[in-house]
Amino acid sequence: MKYLLSEIEHKYGPNVHILENPCLSSWLAKLCSPETFQPSINALVTSLYSAMLTTVMNAEFPRRHRRLATRMTAMHPESPLEADVFDVDQRVITVNLARAGTLPSHVCYDLLNHLLHPAGVRQDHILASRTTNASDQVTGTSLGGAKIGGDIENAIVLFPDPMGATGNTIVSALDHYKRNVDGIAQKLLALHLIVTPEYLKTVTQAHPDLVIYAVRVDRGLSSTEVLRSVPGTHWAQERGLNDKHYIVPGGGGFGEIMNNSFV
Repeated sequence: MKYLLSEIEHKYGPNVHILENPCLSSWLAKLCSPETFQPSINALVTSLYSAMLTTVMNAEFPRRHRRLATRMTAMHPESPLEADVFDVDQRVITVNLARAGTLPSHVCYDLLNHLLHPAGVRQDHILASRTTNASDQVTGTSLGGAKIGGDIENAIVLFPDPMGATGNTIVSALDHYKRNVDGIAQKLLALHLIVTPEYLKTVTQAHPDLVIYAVRVDRGLSSTEVLRSVPGTHWAQERGLNDKHYIVPGGGGFGEIMNNSFV
């Protein structure tokens, strides 16, 4: 049975899913508030990614129909539980895009180990930093190092990174996996809290096989006319990044606020 996503209408393409989930939206609004500080910040990020991952798994992960024993099976062996459950043998890799992606990736890694066979679950690590010009505009991404634990053959590869701003980080990470890591992934999935139209344009053009999930699309610097339209209708005119490539309305630099390190 196909899982039916609750998502907003948009024109960004079939591989983009902007979730319509009041609980996630409420948590994210609180996370973005200037009145929210640690330890509430990391608690909210943990709640958001725990809930978001279950939604993505429901929609994207393979399932098997199983006959399972319950505590009543000894008394009534003729009536086992029949249910569609996740294929516990599915290989999954979650990628920590340090630093904003560190906690989200760990949350995903921990939850996956509880739902699947842990032997098939892996966490990789990539140190990624923005490169900027004299005007503090993002010019690209510098990969300072990577710890990749093996191939990606037939694996579902997750990139849980809170902010999809320019798209440079995720493009660089995907380039690295496709060029330097053995195997062909079964699926490539990005899990974001907020994305911009600019991010979606960059990433869908560079890696059209990536499936993108987000709680919210921010395009707050677009014109009033554009904001009244279905997202993606006037994609070329939509703007969610300010001149220093921070998301508007956004929530500030999540890597900064999550680590209390404002550099």
